[in-house]
Amino acid sequence: MGKARKPVQIIILFVIILLGGYAISSSVFGGDGKPREGGKAPSFELLGLDGLTHTLDEYKGKSVVLNFWGSWCAPCVKEMPALQAQWEKWKEQGVVVVGINVGEDQMTVENFVKQVDINFPVVMDTGRDAVRSYGVSPLPTTFFINTKGRVDSIHIGQLDLSTLDDQIRKLVEP
Repeated sequence: MGKARKPVQIIILFVIILLGGYAISSSVFGGDGKPREGGKAPSFELLGLDGLTHTLDEYKGKSVVLNFWGSWCAPCVKEMPALQAQWEKWKEQGVVVVGINVGEDQMTVENFVKQVDINFPVVMDTGRDAVRSYGVSPLPTTFFINTKGRVDSIHIGQLDLSTLDDQIRKLVEP
């Protein structure tokens, strides 16, 4: 019985070393899958309020302000006028503001959009797939994506008009 234990112990030790190596390399090399500044922005495929499916790829070559929000989130509601103002200011320079609503039904989102009078593209992440792939936890969270599809910066929390303008300017002006 003692001779049979040795190979089993070696196999168990090997598995532990393998798992430990994986855990260490994941934490060191960013294996959690969340985008980081300078990293490629994950694609998404989400239904828009216009009834069409939208992807990040359709904005290829443009600067994208990707804002995750919910109508129940007070800071999200407060930043909507700033997002609308910056959309109007920068859209002629190839900047797209995309609002990703998190987990609400279409009627709620449509009513909210009408109430706050925004007309930038809004898509719905009802299954929270984009939330997971972007690693979004608090709302609002905004990703500033450059023309090459890379995350230029990430802002967690409410944006004001000035901060939003500065971040977009960095995307547009080299």
